[in-house]
Amino acid sequence: MVDAKLAIEQDGLQRIIDALARRGYRVIGPTVRDGAIIYDTVTRLDELPVGWTDQQDGGRYRPKWRGDGALFGYAVGPHSWKRFLHPPAERLWQARREENGFAIVESEGAAEPLAFIGVRACELRAIAIQDRVFLSGRYFDNPYKIRRDQAFIVAVNCGQAGGTCFCISMDAGPKVETGFDLALTELVEEGRHLFALDVGSAAGADLAKDLPARPATEEEIEAAERVVARTKGQMGRSLDTDGLKELLQANPDHPRWDEVAERCLTCGNCTNVCPTCFCTTIEDTTDLVGAAAERVRRWDSCFTLDFSYIHGGSVRNSARSRYRQWMTHKLAHWIDQFGSSGCVGCGRCITWCPVGIDITEEAAAIRASPEGSRRDADGGA
Repeated sequence: MVDAKLAIEQDGLQRIIDALARRGYRVIGPTVRDGAIIYDTVTRLDELPVGWTDQQDGGRYRPKWRGDGALFGYAVGPHSWKRFLHPPAERLWQARREENGFAIVESEGAAEPLAFIGVRACELRAIAIQDRVFLSGRYFDNPYKIRRDQAFIVAVNCGQAGGTCFCISMDAGPKVETGFDLALTELVEEGRHLFALDVGSAAGADLAKDLPARPATEEEIEAAERVVARTKGQMGRSLDTDGLKELLQANPDHPRWDEVAERCLTCGNCTNVCPTCFCTTIEDTTDLVGAAAERVRRWDSCFTLDFSYIHGGSVRNSARSRYRQWMTHKLAHWIDQFGSSGCVGCGRCITWCPVGIDITEEAAAIRASPEGSRRDADGGA
């Protein structure tokens, strides 16, 4: 472990990518594609979103040229690291007919270790939440554990908040605190472009030996602190979490659920882009001649009718009940289940909702006129 803050020039990031590749990692980082900043395999600095940022609001996302050469001058795109640690589709096992029966082959997880470049504080919190979902307790998800144990994380302190960000409200950013191997703060100022570098693990310290790093100056350390302080003042949204769990659990019949249901398309976009949602379904298939079969796990969503289907129909057959389930689980029941909120304030669910439904706005509306308080005032139960 290295306690001192280090500094590397811009080309030092290429050295990080190269060093990870030599160690056998598939390096995943941000890149611009199809009108968005997404995560995919990268090998060179020019594959990163150099000089790009993003404009985000409810139901709106647009990359925008900022022109200053920043590599991480955006907030977050539609992808989260969940898609690599907990893939959208994963074969759990496969069976093939043999002469005297069937042979079953279970999945062994990822074939190659993954290294993530550009992980934000809110995303580190999301990974920690999914760790509790998949790894805590008596039973754990072995494919997830394999990928998680092998992962190398290069985090980035946010230098640009998005229009739907509210990580401060969730105590999840914008400064990275734990859960990383290396952490960068990008300094793009007149006449210089470099990174302040923090080491967060033994693996990070080992890789840092291969870098052209030097001790950061006091001026560079202060500049890095100013980057985070500036980002704290850029939050596009806020969420009052004081007593929010109890507020939502006490208001299952609030009329706001009907109002939001009139707009909600129950498309499931919010659950797909959310970095912590983990619901899945299982599909069993066989080939036409009965010689092979397989079981595949796929992402599912509490917004689908089939998700809560039992004999006789779906438990939550209205848009009202499904949106209430998602939001109340995310901000309230999750705390009972896993010990923390399921929201990290990344704002993706707001940005990528086709009709711009805003979870912070919905919570504020219920807080402004809680149904439970009105019932108590009227002498109701």
